[in-house]
Amino acid sequence: MTDAQAPRCPVHHDRTLPTDGTPLSPSPTLARWRDEAAATPLHYTDGHEGWIVSRHELARLVLADRRFSQSPMRMPGELRVDDDSTPDVDGDGLAALEVANLLALDSPQHARIRRSIVRRFAARAVQGHEADVAAIVAGALESLKAQGSPADLTEHFAEPISAAVHCHVLGVPASHVAQFTTLFVGASTTQQKMEFLREVLAIKRENPGDDVLSELIRSDLTDAEVAGVSHVLFTSGRDSVAYMIATATVALLAHSDQLEALRDDPSMIDGAVEEFMRYGAMFITVFPRTATEDVEFGDVRFKKGETVSVSPVAANRDDRRFENPDDFDISRDVSGHLGFGHGAHGCVGQQLARLEIREAITQVLAGLPGLHLVEAEQNRPMPFANPVATYAAGSVIVGWR
Repeated sequence: MTDAQAPRCPVHHDRTLPTDGTPLSPSPTLARWRDEAAATPLHYTDGHEGWIVSRHELARLVLADRRFSQSPMRMPGELRVDDDSTPDVDGDGLAALEVANLLALDSPQHARIRRSIVRRFAARAVQGHEADVAAIVAGALESLKAQGSPADLTEHFAEPISAAVHCHVLGVPASHVAQFTTLFVGASTTQQKMEFLREVLAIKRENPGDDVLSELIRSDLTDAEVAGVSHVLFTSGRDSVAYMIATATVALLAHSDQLEALRDDPSMIDGAVEEFMRYGAMFITVFPRTATEDVEFGDVRFKKGETVSVSPVAANRDDRRFENPDDFDISRDVSGHLGFGHGAHGCVGQQLARLEIREAITQVLAGLPGLHLVEAEQNRPMPFANPVATYAAGSVIVGWR
């Protein structure tokens, strides 16, 4: 029984997120926690002791329950006395982030902001981008080939695709795509990012188009809300797509039977994308939720004020939901996986992500005969890629004939 009224455990290393896992081989600690209980005590960087949910059923319940708030934004990990999570941005930028950061808002403000963009990421809208995405992937594939075999698939294929598609769908002018890549693929400050998006928004106000940013400008959102949600769109999703293109390739090249099955029947690609999202999930934990009142799910009880982190990586390998979950099987039924989250905060761009991953994997398998893995950095444990705890793609060196 997980009981929020039970005495708290003293700080132990095994109540912090394990760092010995990899995208395709998660830490055995997560499996142990999942076997022991649906929710396990977890330490947060501010010293708070909350919970991590590792079982699939409870994970979906928590993510869908409005009794949990996105605030405060506590991150799991060791206690740090020098942590300063205040963004390095001016006052207007900070105000924009506070009023329209979809990752930190609750409804009704979250629902209002999300409604302003959801139509642009619906399945029908994404279908309209298929030809452009295919052309972007084809161009990236030619650039990868130009590197010569072997080459880094992440740097020369996955990341260029994710950046170019991001710019295309959002409406970043062609004149600013290179700068977007520098700032949002490379390292930069929040202030630099905010100044860039302000410049882009000013251009879009003068020259609106058929894109996400133009629709935001035409909406009833305030200028601060437009800037805030634009920042979220600029900074979110692109890295996840690049990660999944790289990781899906590693998974296929590490499982020759699944690779051959997909080569023999390319129509399996849609199901394969869902299995990629389940088996190689990026988020060890999603953004945490905090109970706004005492919450009970059967014998699991969370006290008001306790923070709960859901682990898609752990839940996606729960044998209560998925048969032989540690097997990579592109033919399995993976409905209900949490690779894109769940509930009101589920990934708004998931249909676009599916298109990018599908097109990238399809073209790289068809266009690189003799494709094989030389070395994947992600096959060794690496530092988390984000304070919320995500895996990094790392370099993926591939060769071909």
